Amino acid sequence: MNNTTKNIRNIAIIAHVDHGKTTLVDKLFQASGMAQPEGEERLMDSNALEKERGITILAKNTGIVYNDYKINIVDTPGHSDFGGEVERTLQMVEGFLLLVDAAEGVLPGTRFVLSKALNLNLKPIVVINKIDRPDADIERTEQNIHDLFLDLATDSAQLNFPVVYGSGRQGFMTTDLSKKSDSMKPLLDTIIEQIPAPKDKANEPLQFLCTNMDYSEYLGPIAIGRVFSGSIKLGQQVIICKGDYRSKPTKITKIFGFEGLRRIEQNEAICGDIVAITGFDEESPIGSTICDVENPKPLEYVKIDEPTVSIYICVNDSPFNGREGTLLTSRHLKERLTKELKTNVALRVEPTDSPDVFKVSGRGQLHLSVLIETMRREGFELQVSAPEVIYKNINGHKSEPIEFMVIDIPTEYHGIVMERLGKKKAELQNMQHFSNDRERMEFKIPSRALLGFKSQFLTDTRGTGIATFNFYGYEPYKGDIVTRTKGSLVSMEAGTVTAYALDNLQERGILFVAPGVEVYEGMIVGEHSRDNDLEVNPCKGKKLTNMRASGTDDQVKLAPPKIMDLETCLEWIQPDELIEVTPKSIRLRKKKLKAFERKRDK
Repeated sequence: MNNTTKNIRNIAIIAHVDHGKTTLVDKLFQASGMAQPEGEERLMDSNALEKERGITILAKNTGIVYNDYKINIVDTPGHSDFGGEVERTLQMVEGFLLLVDAAEGVLPGTRFVLSKALNLNLKPIVVINKIDRPDADIERTEQNIHDLFLDLATDSAQLNFPVVYGSGRQGFMTTDLSKKSDSMKPLLDTIIEQIPAPKDKANEPLQFLCTNMDYSEYLGPIAIGRVFSGSIKLGQQVIICKGDYRSKPTKITKIFGFEGLRRIEQNEAICGDIVAITGFDEESPIGSTICDVENPKPLEYVKIDEPTVSIYICVNDSPFNGREGTLLTSRHLKERLTKELKTNVALRVEPTDSPDVFKVSGRGQLHLSVLIETMRREGFELQVSAPEVIYKNINGHKSEPIEFMVIDIPTEYHGIVMERLGKKKAELQNMQHFSNDRERMEFKIPSRALLGFKSQFLTDTRGTGIATFNFYGYEPYKGDIVTRTKGSLVSMEAGTVTAYALDNLQERGILFVAPGVEVYEGMIVGEHSRDNDLEVNPCKGKKLTNMRASGTDDQVKLAPPKIMDLETCLEWIQPDELIEVTPKSIRLRKKKLKAFERKRDK
């Protein structure tokens, strides 16, 4: 490969969730002749949560060599909750692949990431993926993409883009549907031809923009970013700049290029290349510029969107605290949240009046739940409050965050869905009917109306509905919205749950616990069938007598308990309740465990 700026191509792959970004990267690895681990799929999903959920959470860098060109690839998340990852990494590239599912078409995640890319004036290549699906509608999808570009383009030149068709899973791409292909080369050739090379500023002072951070026990902080001007060499003296801040001079000790899943050591990084560098005593903050000592010129960093949802994370003070976790104190929580702030740029952490409670704000419920799930797997015990949207005062008016939501449902459920959304102050923007008895509707809806919406929506559509959404903006407050209409079944005693007690409680509502589970006073064991909370005794045992009566020995038949995972709990709980999160358990409880304290507060 010629080691020159004109032989570098920097691209991002952006799309809605599950439209095939990570699978496409796997096939590009194969097409460039790069060796892959046997039987491995979705290699870029290196995080355990990413593999489990099948989504990209963290933006990651890789690179391939093709026909004497170095192609640096950034794999970005498709969910708008991880928009902070998208915004900071798009600054490193000159162009992007917009990946759209040929059957599902344009969805909110597509709109969200495309608007960010076009605002940075990046060169687009549209890839219509999964054309092998039996329900693929290529013509409709392509028309929707053109409409989307007309809506979002900031320059008329952005309306002229190449379109590539294919299947990432099957491993083929073509620029002409009438011509068959059996490889990814048409896409790679399009990238080389259409994406411009970085501007050659090799003779200017060094500017390296840090857009991501990693850490090594041996090398210390690792700054990941792009060389925008000059070049960077091993042993070179540099300083870290951000705003008015200037660090002491430090020496570059390692430079790593990206090739597949590996980091390759190199002696120099040239203008336009995306690399990782080490040699810092202090962590280089994301958004800082690593500059020449003699001529420091910090680069401007794109502003990250503000958080829209907050929760309170506090020390676990339940009767079961300390049983399963090892990281229990407020000091542990503070250190972990401070560490998260260094890489999770869309997160905000604020102290409260209590040293044991921290206000944590993020871009959405999923953004926050991934952080909590990661912490519990690390051994933390903590408690989490109900999510709250963040209001703003704009021009003297109370304003709230609004989401742009697209739902795809069978036509038979149109009535019930419209009725539910009407109560949640949703405003219909557009509606399409498809030939397969399905319809797609677009809404603007308050973010707070989506808390608890997902589970109800799936129930109403018998699991056949698809709902996706992304942040739209702030608008004047829409008024009161009815949230959960059912109360809680609250344990009045501590002990072990019995089948006999649950058999009597089944008619009262939906149970969350099974026989043999330990509970404590104030713990929530189910959802009441009415709108009020009900004190119950799930530990009640059957009284023993020396008399046998007809039917007393019949086997108890219990419905399986409802499994309440973390995201379901975040949707379900009310402001007077908490989620207790430990490495092995997720429990629901009242903030005040004693019944008389709850009555006094009311």
